[in-house]
Amino acid sequence: MQELEKRLDSLKEEFLKVYEKLEIAKKLQKIAKLEREVAEPDIWKNVAEATEKNQELKRLSDETQPWELLKTQINDLGELISISDADLKDEIEGQIDAMEVGFTELKKSLRFQGAYDGKDAIIRITSGAGGTEAMDWAGMLERMYLRFFEKKGWKAICLERVAGEEAGIKTAVYEVTGSNAYGWLKSEHGVHRLVRLSPFNAQNLRQTSFALVEVLPVIKADTEVEIDDKDLRIDVYHSGGHGGQSVNTTNSAVRITHLPTNIVVAIQNERSQLQNKEKAMEILRGKLVQMQLEQHAETIGELRAGESAGWGQQIRNYVLQPYKLVKDTRTEYEETDPESVLDGKLDGFIDAFLEL
Repeated sequence: MQELEKRLDSLKEEFLKVYEKLEIAKKLQKIAKLEREVAEPDIWKNVAEATEKNQELKRLSDETQPWELLKTQINDLGELISISDADLKDEIEGQIDAMEVGFTELKKSLRFQGAYDGKDAIIRITSGAGGTEAMDWAGMLERMYLRFFEKKGWKAICLERVAGEEAGIKTAVYEVTGSNAYGWLKSEHGVHRLVRLSPFNAQNLRQTSFALVEVLPVIKADTEVEIDDKDLRIDVYHSGGHGGQSVNTTNSAVRITHLPTNIVVAIQNERSQLQNKEKAMEILRGKLVQMQLEQHAETIGELRAGESAGWGQQIRNYVLQPYKLVKDTRTEYEETDPESVLDGKLDGFIDAFLEL
């Protein structure tokens, strides 16, 4: 029992160090404050603010609950060891084994210490040159990420989706809500390359296709990223495509151009012009932050137009023919079962990137 007690003490000591580093106690105080605020009957007079506070409350609760549970388990087991005899040794050892495994998983939270890692994410998938082949490949990536989100228990809301004429998609944009969503997904930002035998030509020739995946942090507050109004050109126009009569007969679509960087964001998904403008600004802030990270710029004002990753950064190759392999060009991590990867098995690639 003395050996098990030492193991538990060692686990508890390391646990408390990480618990403090992640400021769990401070986050619990924030949860208590938010719980009081959302319980106020007048909070829903401002729906946007109420929604944001509820989302923040859920995010913090999801983040802290596993740590509080493990803390309770460690303390309870310490008390059990102090009053137990040798008959319970195997059971106690099994509980310590399980807690050590759980703690190893929880420690991965330490990897998400970037300024925006705790944010939700915008993911945009765009087909490259190559017509139907490229659009089909973009559609395969869309499915891959949706399966990954599903396995993580995350919520994905489609902001825009333009289907291909014959197959796949031209572009799709999703807002992803989940614990450290941007921190997890930032590794996917870049060009993804597919090599396979083409299902779209009679000769069944080997074909290479490309798709661009952009991952942006969701930044709702304009105080986090200051953008000068004079740097924006805002155009309003008729929405097109699906969405019902009111979408097609009102000037609800919004296109925002950030003049210094030539970034253009267009949204027509929401029914009101104001909602589309807010969502477009949210995406623009994320794009500017992503450029800032890529260019190592201290301020938005230092950004240089045309110097983002774009189509120049090929990050991963998916080979279905003549052999089967998915390999990341940055980490050298690889998987020999492309079907599983395309079904959402991305943890290995993401873990390898986060360990860099």
